[in-house]
Amino acid sequence: MLRPRIIPSLLLHDKGLVKTVNFKAPKYVGDPINAVRIFNEKQVDELAFFDIDATTLNREPDYVLIEKLANQSRMPLCYGGGVKTVEQAQKIFGLGIEKIALSSAVIQNPELVTQIADRVGSQSVIVVLDIKKKLFGGYEVYTHNGKKATGINPIKFAQELEQLGAGEIIINSIDQDGVMKGYDLNLIDKIAEVISIPLTVLGGAGSMRDVEKVIERHGVIGVAAGSLFVFKGPYKAVLINYPTLTEKNRVFKIHLK
Repeated sequence: MLRPRIIPSLLLHDKGLVKTVNFKAPKYVGDPINAVRIFNEKQVDELAFFDIDATTLNREPDYVLIEKLANQSRMPLCYGGGVKTVEQAQKIFGLGIEKIALSSAVIQNPELVTQIADRVGSQSVIVVLDIKKKLFGGYEVYTHNGKKATGINPIKFAQELEQLGAGEIIINSIDQDGVMKGYDLNLIDKIAEVISIPLTVLGGAGSMRDVEKVIERHGVIGVAAGSLFVFKGPYKAVLINYPTLTEKNRVFKIHLK
């Protein structure tokens, strides 16, 4: 039986792990290899790494680091950042990554989704939509770490991506990123209504209750978080953490009600 997934989302910057607020002011939170080892012990459902330098600096993915992460991981691993071609994607899959996350490249070339899905299967092709509220209502997709507006409506684009062969959509709220005051439930509702492929949501989790609210509304869904799993306490001390098996089982029961 399918169940919700609770996914730590980790940002790579200058070969270290950072956490941002509204996609700005990256704060160093640790070593990525060490983080993988800790999450292994905590029996994480899935782990996602996003290189926030690759696209902005117009460079290739860091294959050496990706291989090290894959070799250490005992859980499904998703990687995103700088992937622009089928060949790059295949190389990353060859290093042991289970899912490729595409973002900016898909805005420029939506057919890339189909091209990679045809080679490796839709289940391994994820598209990340970084989304920001518009001043007078509605939402818009942004790229380049939230700096470049695209004019694209994320609800309509999510439908197109499913038709192109995407196996999963990750919606990442720029407005909620690192704020730890809850997910944008309205945005999640709008996109969940129009797609039938798996949906993962990111941006805003400050407690497990925020995770529960999403699962209560949508059942089988991926709920990703960054700050929730790297900070602890009111002063945001850096401490990698994850729900215990008992806590996860309690949350997973919600979608069965």
